[in-house]
Amino acid sequence: MRFENKVVLVTGGSSGIGRAAAQAFAKEGATVVVAGRGEEQLAETVALIGGGASWVRADVSSDQDVARLVGTVVDRHGGLDVAFNNAGIFAGGTVDGLDPADWERLMAVNVTGVWLSMKHEIAHMRGHGGGVIVNTASNIGAHRRLPGLGAYAASKAAVSALTRAAALDHIGDGIRINAVSPGPADTPMSMRPGETVGERDERMKSASPIGRVASLEEVAAAVLYLASEESGYAVGMDMVLDGGASA
Repeated sequence: MRFENKVVLVTGGSSGIGRAAAQAFAKEGATVVVAGRGEEQLAETVALIGGGASWVRADVSSDQDVARLVGTVVDRHGGLDVAFNNAGIFAGGTVDGLDPADWERLMAVNVTGVWLSMKHEIAHMRGHGGGVIVNTASNIGAHRRLPGLGAYAASKAAVSALTRAAALDHIGDGIRINAVSPGPADTPMSMRPGETVGERDERMKSASPIGRVASLEEVAAAVLYLASEESGYAVGMDMVLDGGASA
């Protein structure tokens, strides 16, 4: 029960890593609020958690939405102790072939969304005894590059750099900020167009040193470690969790 009496916000909590982390936080005693754009999926996450969990619809690329999101969490529960900024999107394409609209949306969600989330979370935490923030970066970015993923790599490398800069800016305020950088995990993002789960798993036997994708529970466990007091000396850390792909 590492998060008993803690209020935890999870953005991108409607599926995948965000949903798994939200469930894991709740199992360890947290009061969880999940945020995203899909109301039906958010409601499904809350139903899976049960108890005092709730959801808020928000677009993290909107300053107004994020301000309302953090304000709603504080109004409902009296504070915000932990934030897992997980909302993100994926777009492929070569540097010369990517559509400008795809580039702008990728940066708006993956980079501006993390910045805005931290901006409003820090503003509350600074005046209320501190807190912990974990951001989702990726092993594609600061740690590894692949052909056709230049824009995505740039966005996630920016998350890694922004995390470390914010960590230095705000550790004096009692706010610990770190990132987790997963490789392929058991989500649709790990599959190529038209690929089945079985085909992906067969491909990963040779594509990854460990021979498989990460389970959602493995990624969630890393997030909870970074959010817990057990990692109290970790500041500006970017934890790579990719089965050796970027080793």
